[in-house]
Amino acid sequence: MASKILADFGNKLTRRRIINPDMDATRFVRCLTTLDLISLGVGSTLGAGVYVLAGEVAREKAGPSIVVCFLISAIASILAGLCYAEFGARVPKTGSAYVYSYVSVGEICAFITGWNLILSYILGLLAFGVSESALVSKIFTAINLMVLCYIIISGFIKGDIKNWQLTEADYNETIVNRSGHDVGRFGKGGFTPFGMYGVFSGAATCFYAFVGFDCIAATGEEANNPQKSIPISIIASLMICLVAYFGVSASLTLMMPYYILDSLSPLPEAFQYIDWEIARYIVALGSLCALSTSLLGAMFPMPRIIYSMAMDGLLFRFLGKTHKKTMTPVHATIASGIVAAFMAMFFNMDVLIDLMSIGTLLAYSLVAICVLILRYQPDQFINSDTYEIASLKEKKSNLETQINSEDYQAEGKTSVNCKLLFYPQTNTPTKRSGLIIYISAGILSILLVFVSIIIANFNQQIFKGNAFWATLLGTLCVLIMVITFVIWKQPMNDVSLTFEVPFVPFLPIISVFINIYLMMMLDMETWAMFGIWMFLGMIIYFVYGMHHSTVGQRHEKEAAELVLQEKMDIMLESNTLIGDGTFKEVETT
Repeated sequence: MASKILADFGNKLTRRRIINPDMDATRFVRCLTTLDLISLGVGSTLGAGVYVLAGEVAREKAGPSIVVCFLISAIASILAGLCYAEFGARVPKTGSAYVYSYVSVGEICAFITGWNLILSYILGLLAFGVSESALVSKIFTAINLMVLCYIIISGFIKGDIKNWQLTEADYNETIVNRSGHDVGRFGKGGFTPFGMYGVFSGAATCFYAFVGFDCIAATGEEANNPQKSIPISIIASLMICLVAYFGVSASLTLMMPYYILDSLSPLPEAFQYIDWEIARYIVALGSLCALSTSLLGAMFPMPRIIYSMAMDGLLFRFLGKTHKKTMTPVHATIASGIVAAFMAMFFNMDVLIDLMSIGTLLAYSLVAICVLILRYQPDQFINSDTYEIASLKEKKSNLETQINSEDYQAEGKTSVNCKLLFYPQTNTPTKRSGLIIYISAGILSILLVFVSIIIANFNQQIFKGNAFWATLLGTLCVLIMVITFVIWKQPMNDVSLTFEVPFVPFLPIISVFINIYLMMMLDMETWAMFGIWMFLGMIIYFVYGMHHSTVGQRHEKEAAELVLQEKMDIMLESNTLIGDGTFKEVETT
């Protein structure tokens, strides 16, 4: 009895969503072109990261090596962007990573992903219609890009390479000349004044600057041609943002020493430092446009994720209603604004940035794992013609197939031995090989967490040759390589998509590792706040979402129909449904 209860509970946590085979069926208006999506991605990404975050990270954590911080964050974002692009081609539905997780991993992972995406989009509010928002975004993004080009060119003209080679004597001279002014820490000087720890710590914070491109993935039901436009838009917007962040951060640290940068308004103060007053007004115009588009872009996907979760029954269903005129999720938008206002009232900006970074990094990791899992599943679970997880066949057999495919319960005959790990029997995915991938991906994720914790917290001991930590790290790395080899040896599904992540399984695994490592570089205060956020989410899921899940209700209905159909078949076979005499009476009547 207890085992049955636990099995039912586990099935509820892992039940998966079936995507409607009619990809054009949507309650939204399809009006967004590829240019609209690129503008939305660039506009939502090039905001606080350029005009605020660069100065704070350069002054407190990285110095001139902030350019490396942005580069590391960009690599992590591009790897995540590739995974998002494949899912955008595979499952072009509103809900972004939430839907991707629901389709491939299961309900509890999907809820965690969606709940963390809500956290990552907590700033701002959007209540316009989609087409109006896209037009405003394009105009403001164009102005912002022109201002950024001006900043980069000006910075390289007026900058001094000496500011990347500062010594302690320069620092002491600055303290004397700027008595009464706030001067930050010096560190060790040079290009990396706070060492590699400062670089990676800064990269974890800079990652927030690239949050925004995934809003493109939330437009699956509003894009004209989502299978093509979403992958193109994600990659294009990330490349544009990388060039902009790299150029602006380099110009900023070339114009003035990192330890006197202003944490709140670094660019205007930098231009004042080099006596270029006119540039301050141009920067003000660009920052106004950038923060406006960032606000628009950050809040574009949040109501849609809430809407998608509400439609699935994991959040309160009244949040799934759309406005009759603008066809936007108005209730979800209002709820988003209330949550954002509440968070902004109680938390400082730096705390919110780190908190949103950790939520986004977790969501990106789950998307990469989903790509890894789905790429090795059999055709029973991936139908390229209809982009759904289970296909409908005959009535009775479909119910059995659907329940098995969504719950992914291995049959009693399904077994895994060591030989199958390295020498699969077929060249096409099977249920057994798919199960191997599920287990391997879970173990791999746990090992990557432990490796990231060790590198983030005990790197000094490892560099000094501590035998225990070096041996433990080496052992974990060997296990990771073995599991990666097992995944690589399994047969891959040859589903044809408009975009596919290259070098699977290696790129998704690297993406997961970078994301988890950056998460581990955030401080304990951020983790404590994240734990509280997740605790609130779990209360909502287990009290409401689990019992009102649309997928769960459909499962119960289909199971009841299957049982009823089997009973009717048995009754008909034993001639007990109606007697011969009653049959004749019915016939006469």
